[in-house]
Amino acid sequence: QVLYEQEGVFIHSSCGKNYDQDSLMSGVLRVIEKENEVIVDWRPLDDTLDTSNILCAGKDSSSVVEWTQSPKERCSQGTDRPSSYEAEWDMVTTVSFKKKPHSNGAHANGESKWSFLFSLSDLKSIKQNKEGVGWSYLVFCLKDDVKLPALHFHHGDSKLLIKCLEKHVLLNESPQDKRVLLVNSQSKSLSQSFENLFDETSYGLLQKLKKDPYTVTMGKFSKVTNYIFDSFRLSDTSNQRRPPAEMADFFHDAIPGLKINQQEEPGFEVITRIDLGKQPEVTRREPVSAEEWVKNMDSEGRILNVDYIKKLIFKGGLCHTLRKEAWKFLLGYFPWNSTKEERANLQKRKTDEYFRMKLQWKSVSEEQEKRNSRLRDYRSLIEKDVNRTDRTNKFYEGEDNPGLILLHDILMTYCMYDFDLGYVQGMSDLLSPVLYVMENEVDAFWCFVSYMDQMHQNFEEQMQGMKKQLVQLSNLLRLLDSGFCSYLESQDSGYLYFCFRWLLIRFKREFSFQDILRLWEVMWTELPCQNFHLLLCCAILESEKQQIMDKHYGFNEILKHINELSMKIDVEYILCKAEAISMQMMNCKELPQTVSEILGIESSSVTPDSDTGEDESGAVLSCPTSLYQSVSTPVIAANGTRDSTQQMSETQSLTPA
Repeated sequence: QVLYEQEGVFIHSSCGKNYDQDSLMSGVLRVIEKENEVIVDWRPLDDTLDTSNILCAGKDSSSVVEWTQSPKERCSQGTDRPSSYEAEWDMVTTVSFKKKPHSNGAHANGESKWSFLFSLSDLKSIKQNKEGVGWSYLVFCLKDDVKLPALHFHHGDSKLLIKCLEKHVLLNESPQDKRVLLVNSQSKSLSQSFENLFDETSYGLLQKLKKDPYTVTMGKFSKVTNYIFDSFRLSDTSNQRRPPAEMADFFHDAIPGLKINQQEEPGFEVITRIDLGKQPEVTRREPVSAEEWVKNMDSEGRILNVDYIKKLIFKGGLCHTLRKEAWKFLLGYFPWNSTKEERANLQKRKTDEYFRMKLQWKSVSEEQEKRNSRLRDYRSLIEKDVNRTDRTNKFYEGEDNPGLILLHDILMTYCMYDFDLGYVQGMSDLLSPVLYVMENEVDAFWCFVSYMDQMHQNFEEQMQGMKKQLVQLSNLLRLLDSGFCSYLESQDSGYLYFCFRWLLIRFKREFSFQDILRLWEVMWTELPCQNFHLLLCCAILESEKQQIMDKHYGFNEILKHINELSMKIDVEYILCKAEAISMQMMNCKELPQTVSEILGIESSSVTPDSDTGEDESGAVLSCPTSLYQSVSTPVIAANGTRDSTQQMSETQSLTPA
């Protein structure tokens, strides 16, 4: 997508006083967004462009590289130029590169036509000429002090370009030189958050591992994980694969807090196998109806039996007409024991509070915002994200959609509510379904606030929440299937980093929009145990285990396979399988203490036929077995088979077949 285009942008190739026809090169300057990356590209207008001398600033910007083609490549491509700019861009990304020595910027042969391009993430500063003195020009300085040739704007000034760039990076005036605009990379919330997943001491490793061929397998990842995997890209396009062992070493060194399945001595591993028994078959019921919901309320609107209604929601979800009301309880916006009158008063107070916060950012003048870099940065990220969040959903599709305006305003107001966190890319994914269900700005905001209270650690700079969840997931998966864990480790995939996006935004990009509504409301019941979302991860991985192991998938193939599961997972089957896994673990009499703590189980000894939620010693479990009630619905077994006639009693549903 071309974000900006300007003709009549010249490079003055001669340093002499007389600018003749040969020393002025007219070209087109473009800013392009491609695959979540913003590129600045200058190309000459001359149709006889000599492609053997194009200059490019690589993503790591450690040097300028020269585009060179072999004689064979030149013959095969011929002299015809691509008919479209997109085709030109695709051609540039396929040629091979070699390092070009340079000093004091990029050099070009005086008789040749040359151009350059660079990623906006590599921009360090922009130098402008003094206002009103000659043609307007800009000099781009990249990281490692690589300076590109000055661009002279003969047909207009450079202000529109600066405005375009400010939508993607934060530019601050240098205190030493007012002509210099510095890129403030520290204020970029997304970059800051994800880069802090890796400690500063090992950031050099991150730079060394940029753009390996395996990252192509992650190409369809959302904007959330694209940041991490884009960080592995190198300026060269070598076809050699990075050895998987080297990548595993990187994750070990770059994420010190992520200690998963470490062996004390190389070549030796002690595995304690615990027999969890066979996974029981479980059932899913129909969604909770409006009639069932109303029956469980008293005359003043209080929920009579909270545990009972949560169990019904866990087992079947909610009919869509109920979601607008029930989600407010599930997310904690409405207290479960409140009356209708108390809830109405609460909404009135929360409405006043919301609009006071909204007024804070709405009333900031342009002059004020110029002096508030963090607010500018938050606004820029939000505007960029809102325009590409769930645009295929009718609630958000089309231009000037009121849903998009509400999405933007709620996220901006959240920055006022929690200015320290502000906005981090990925948060729009969490808000979108909530706003879709609520269809109300104020209610959606406060439900989103409650959801963010649960998810806050995922978006904090140090990302301790993400590290902790990956370690916990590894512990659960090892207990469930140590053989599969060993296989993943043998393929240098034991760190489970391919589950990162699942955990970060709670499977938002893995299931269809309607399936996410069902999945989230089930998870919000906090049944049948703590961290049920980790068991959902286990269920998905166990479902794919056979194919991964039978086909001997290696490091790259595992990444590609997991990525391609998006929108292909049966939500009802996975919910059944995850519930079956939870029953397996809660029925285990030798459950490791670590796993008990992850799942919030106070005792590791449970009798299968207990219906009181107590074990033989009387210890109360976090999930009473009375959750599994007799229903007349299709049985979905752990192996995915269905029997529409079979009915299961509570005891049968808990007893392994």
